[in-house]
Amino acid sequence: MWKLPAIVLSTALLAACQTTPQERGALTGGAIGAGTGAVAGAIIGGSASSAAVGAAIGGATGAIIGAVANRPGYCYARDRYGNRIVVECPPGYY
Repeated sequence: MWKLPAIVLSTALLAACQTTPQERGALTGGAIGAGTGAVAGAIIGGSASSAAVGAAIGGATGAIIGAVANRPGYCYARDRYGNRIVVECPPGYY
């Protein structure tokens, strides 16, 4: 009865060991953003639902920023259709 949960848990733990720096940055940024967003949402809105919305927005924003923060030398740009893309920064930009 306990074989399947033990296998699933051990597989999840082993899979967590295989992360790239970009994934770790996204996880850290998401956690920091979610915590900050929850506090800000609770202070501004004064309710649990405001804290939940703040946590969701902060977590998503933090994950995006954390994922690209570990890529020095890359910048955001827009293609000819207006889509945001990541490109190598021109000389002099960091």
